[in-house]
Amino acid sequence: MAVGACGLTQSPCSSHPTLTSDNGKLESRTTEDSFLSNKSAKVFVAGHRGLVGSAIVRKLQQLGFTDLLLRTHAELDLTRQADVDAFFAAEKPQYVILAAAKVGGIHANKTYPADFIAINLQIQTNVIDSSYRHGVKKLLFLGSSCIYPKFAPQPITEEALLTGPLEPTNEWYAVAKIAGIKMCQAYRLQHGFDAISGMPTNLYGPYDNFHPENSHVLPALIRRFHEAKVTGAKEVVVWGTGSPLREFLHVDDLADGVVFLMEKYGGLVHVNVGSGKEVKIKELAELVKEVVGFEGELVWDTSKPDGTPRKLMDSSKLAGLGWIPKISLKEGLIDTYKWYLENVKQ
Repeated sequence: MAVGACGLTQSPCSSHPTLTSDNGKLESRTTEDSFLSNKSAKVFVAGHRGLVGSAIVRKLQQLGFTDLLLRTHAELDLTRQADVDAFFAAEKPQYVILAAAKVGGIHANKTYPADFIAINLQIQTNVIDSSYRHGVKKLLFLGSSCIYPKFAPQPITEEALLTGPLEPTNEWYAVAKIAGIKMCQAYRLQHGFDAISGMPTNLYGPYDNFHPENSHVLPALIRRFHEAKVTGAKEVVVWGTGSPLREFLHVDDLADGVVFLMEKYGGLVHVNVGSGKEVKIKELAELVKEVVGFEGELVWDTSKPDGTPRKLMDSSKLAGLGWIPKISLKEGLIDTYKWYLENVKQ
């Protein structure tokens, strides 16, 4: 990736307000600064075809935003600095939501570590820097709960960042995401650029990955129970004891939280975005079984590993600002299975 020759010592635009003190406390903003007050503003949603980006686009359209800037990878390669800068120079977006990333499971992270660190660093660096240079009013960078140490105390607060070693299976991706958080903080501190970061918990919903080999636990369960139902199988075998606790957030709730942060938050510190509710994998499997309508037996293969016993993010900071999720797990599963039936099943 080419490095621009222009230095970063002076803001190209005087419109960037410094919204917080160095400790990241939220300060008041005027109506003129409000994200929701100008729905004709140009909003660039990077990664609009993915699970997260597509939900954000749906939410913004529902709210009446009329000028969303959407580009496929073929139309705009975010790893190419010159192309990204030319896009910002031509389109001049007022707001940016950065949901684009290279993502994958354990096998992909192990096989392509260079891709996971380099591509994500390139995307983040290009979009954040071009946003600053071309006068974007506000940027939201989205990360992942994998930024936190493998053995972080539960529930995981924002302050746990960089307090211990990462989970080795996805450290390349996690390091890139941590760099994105720090880049937003650095541009705020040095340039007064209103760049914030949100860290979602485990997500699910429409446009999730239902691949039989590399999907996450919830879409994998939906697919397995559906296929067992269609084929008339008598049982579905799931690894482990079912005792681990996990947290899930419907992606439409995340999109609502993203809009809330764009409207209300201007802090230095990143913000956890989670449901705050835990469910045992066993209870989750039973709920998926019920939603799908599989009438066979659920069998637990206790010879297989359980994985991390508990993973829950502390989202009390966001709740304290006035946002809580609205979609229950069962309601979200019904919605996701409906989408699966209409878009994925063979």
